[in-house]
Amino acid sequence: MHLKLKWVTVVLGFLSISGYSQSKNTIIPKTYVAAKTTTPIVIDGDESDVSWNKVEWTALFEDIENNVKPKYATKVKMLWDETNFYILAKIDEPHVWANLKQRDTIIFYNNDFEVFIDPDSDTFNYYELEINALNTAWDLFLSKPYRENDNVVLNDWNIPGLKSAVKINGTLNNPNDTDQGWVLEMAIPWASYKTSYFDKNVPVDKFWRVNFSRVNWQHDIKNGSYERKKDANGKFLPEYNWVWSPMGVINMHEPEKWGYVYFSSKEGKDNFTIPQDEKVRWELYNLYRFQKEYFEKHKVWAKSIADLTKETIRIEDKILKPVLENHTAGYNISVKSPFSNQTFLIRQDGKIIVY
Repeated sequence: MHLKLKWVTVVLGFLSISGYSQSKNTIIPKTYVAAKTTTPIVIDGDESDVSWNKVEWTALFEDIENNVKPKYATKVKMLWDETNFYILAKIDEPHVWANLKQRDTIIFYNNDFEVFIDPDSDTFNYYELEINALNTAWDLFLSKPYRENDNVVLNDWNIPGLKSAVKINGTLNNPNDTDQGWVLEMAIPWASYKTSYFDKNVPVDKFWRVNFSRVNWQHDIKNGSYERKKDANGKFLPEYNWVWSPMGVINMHEPEKWGYVYFSSKEGKDNFTIPQDEKVRWELYNLYRFQKEYFEKHKVWAKSIADLTKETIRIEDKILKPVLENHTAGYNISVKSPFSNQTFLIRQDGKIIVY
């Protein structure tokens, strides 16, 4: 079947990309070891499945930007097999409501749960999935983060074979009672993330960059129905953004800050430590953000590392000496990793190349 694909620009309400303001605190991504399941999982929204009972929940979600404790609890479990990535989300909510029923509408205009996945950890060509309490999905492919000016997404991209189910612990769209919340269960086929027909992309004993977000709106009840709350000027009040791995800014689209999910083939519990080379990547993205801020202020790129920060960077007991090279189209910043002897290079568009 030939599919006609349409590129569209989507402006997301929770983005804060002007000014490139950054958190002053160091962001340490969360980690989770996803165990392999040998027992088939029925996608029905029921958390009591035997396979789920064998694995642990993540820590409770946090506010996306700061250390403020969210109003309601959210947590996730993850499993995998040779076919699917399984996700179970438990979402506490005293008022479960949703009214968007058309696939690929802007689902975060309802309370929703969102999945972000970057298989190769380069922040380009990543995937987003949003689902509300009606089990309505919006899935999209992003060629690069929104922080670049040519912000486009492939909104017509769908996840072939996606299975998802919602179980309401209470009553949906009934403002006359108090609910416990809702459980979302999903199976995302690995085949959805293939880059070619022969690509063997099941991440056995490997990590992918993953994050989860919960969007929660304050609400009003009008004529017996829920709707997003507005201020005195008729504008919608800002939504809450609660996430598994905090971002430090109100912007999910900085994939270098997402969590690490390690897909273990080991029977029983396994451990995972973030590789040291990932910390080299983090430092390059810091320099990339410093360059963004420098350009915004001076209207030209900095010509030396000293214009941005100290000329050397320390990771534990190792010293990194990044090199900045300007060229017609922008700049490159490169650094040799003292851990692997590989050279990491970041371009002006945020793409990292390893050689």
